[in-house]
Amino acid sequence: MIRTENLTRIFRTEEVETIALNGVNIEVEDGEFIAIMGPSGCGKSTLLNILGLLDSPTEGKYWLNNEEVGHLKERERTAYRKGRIGFVFQNFNLIDELTVEENVDLQLKYLGVGKAERKERVLEILRKVKLSHRAKHYPHQLSGGQQQRVAIARAVVGKPSIILADEPTGNLDSKNGMEVMQLLSELNEEGTTIVMVTHSKHDATYASRIINLFDGQVVDAMNDQL
Repeated sequence: MIRTENLTRIFRTEEVETIALNGVNIEVEDGEFIAIMGPSGCGKSTLLNILGLLDSPTEGKYWLNNEEVGHLKERERTAYRKGRIGFVFQNFNLIDELTVEENVDLQLKYLGVGKAERKERVLEILRKVKLSHRAKHYPHQLSGGQQQRVAIARAVVGKPSIILADEPTGNLDSKNGMEVMQLLSELNEEGTTIVMVTHSKHDATYASRIINLFDGQVVDAMNDQL
């Protein structure tokens, strides 16, 4: 599903050149649950942004579903990830003025799904994340764990083949964090491929495999600084 070859990302200003990724080679098979780990500043989020087509590499190649997509321009990346990739972020990124139901429904509107089907799919996914009783509530009326479950519902309601999660439990207490990880694990067991960036060794235990980064490169063993 995912393959990179010598993936490199360099950020340049007039005076400074920062190598965020340096020749990264990874492969992710369909149905895997991958945890990307490493110390702060090692390139984890930069890699996830490229995998999610939010950014493009400076050098190297990136294949998604056997298609080389690393060269795509911004508009092409936006069109390509539509319906294919679901995102879950640390800060939830919900729209405060919309209810739980409306936040999830917005993704299906974006995909052009008809009204009747949208309603059915929204109710189905809210049942799955155990938030049917909160459908008419607004984000500020929910706990952090509930908000993250809404974010996950929004990410998966469009039935993407891959979910990318950036520190999905970073703003949660241990109980809510565990519930979110169990939900991601259930989605993976149903066949969804998940790639997750995390600092948490506990969260990483839910993954089938760990990719360790250090100074923008893949390393074989966990570094002592983690």
